[in-house]
Formats: sequence, structure tokens, C-alpha cells
Amino acid sequence: MKIEDITIVVPTRNEKKNIPRFLNSLPDSVSLIVVDASDDGTSKLILELRPARTWVLHLKSSIAEARQIGWKLVKTNWLLFTDADVVFPRGYFDALRKYAAYDAVYGPKLSKDRYAWYYYVFAFGQRACHRFGIPAATGSNMLVQRRAIAGAGGFDLQLVCNEDSELVWRIKRAGYRIAFAGDLKVYASDHRRLQRGLWRKTAHSIVRCLLLYFDLMPTRWRGKDWGYWSHLEEREDG
Repeated sequence: MKIEDITIVVPTRNEKKNIPRFLNSLPDSVSLIVVDASDDGTSKLILELRPARTWVLHLKSSIAEARQIGWKLVKTNWLLFTDADVVFPRGYFDALRKYAAYDAVYGPKLSKDRYAWYYYVFAFGQRACHRFGIPAATGSNMLVQRRAIAGAGGFDLQLVCNEDSELVWRIKRAGYRIAFAGDLKVYASDHRRLQRGLWRKTAHSIVRCLLLYFDLMPTRWRGKDWGYWSHLEEREDG
């Protein structure tokens, strides 16, 4: 796997504060597709800071729709799904090569400042779930082959959150090889959801993922985020 075989796909919404750090952590040789639903000038800033190997589509969409659109646009064999509030450490992209035999790979998101213990515990939970045969992937740090996404049927466009985990469960059920890579760490630069309440975020993730994994989520709930995005929108508008 060469870096030219990878395209990064990022959904953005009013990430003007976070995007410079994110872009500065990317190698110049990797391609980037951004599906942007912002009204704060995020897309303009992205193209100003990284005009080469970067494509920005400005479109109002849910996060599942944004990831799906990005996947459809990608021409490389590999897609790296992530978020704009992530920073890649030095050596991350070189380390991807060792996982070329897998169809999907995911790693932990940690923190170098606030809530470091929480991210560490979450990463421990990811590793434990994987050992029990349940991939616990998140869209912050998820490398997937195009053929695996196609084989699983793409993202569930009804979902407005947890679309990343749900896709990887279907990829595994379709018979593809999945790895949890503890050495592929990324770092969070924005902790807004945790600032709102650690246990609220944790309970939200656990309850929704359990319902989705065991196919117990009522259809009428799949398109509701239970407040996952709304408080961020209110803060941005304010």
C-alpha cells in the first residue's frame, strides 16, 4: 500500500477553527475529499491552505450522506475516513503499509491534552470489543477498501450518527477481514461533546450501538440523533 493508493474522506460542518491543524498533519502526497456543509467559510479556508490534491464539495448533507458521497467520488483502492477535529501524528501514514492484507482497519483516537483518560478508556473498550468479535470502529480513524464498502452496500443513509460503526459490522458480516490497529493512533483537538457531559456521550454511544448491532433500532429512530448534533449547531450559531 502506497500513500498514493489512499484518499482521505472528511465530512465537515463549521470546522474553521479545527481545519488548519488537521490539514497541517496531512502528507502533501495524499489525496483529500471534503464534503462540506458549513456556512462559516470552512471550504474556502481548506482550498486556501491546501490547494493541491484536494477536492471540496459544498453540499448540505447528513454525515452518512457525506461519507457516502465521498466514497462514490474516490478513485483509489483505499479510503481513510476521519474527522476535521483530528490530528495525525508523524509516522501514521507510513504505518498503514503493514495492514495492506486487511479489508478494513481502525485505530484509536486519543488526546494529548484534556480528557486523555477518557479517550484511553474508550480505546481499551475498542480493543476488548474487537477481541470478542465485534468491531468497534469510528469514523475518526477508519481505513477501508472500496470493494469492502461496495460489498457491504455502502453507508446506511437513514442514520445521522453511528453510521461508521454500523458499516463496519456489515463489512465483517460480508466476510471481509478487519483489524484493530492499536498503533494507528490519531489525536482529538476538539472536545465539545465531552464538555457537554462525559456520561451522556458514553450512554448515547452504547445504547445506540447496541440497538443497531442487534437490529433492535426502530425505523423511526434511525433518522434521529437524540441530540448528538443539535447542541453543537446551537453553539456554532450562537
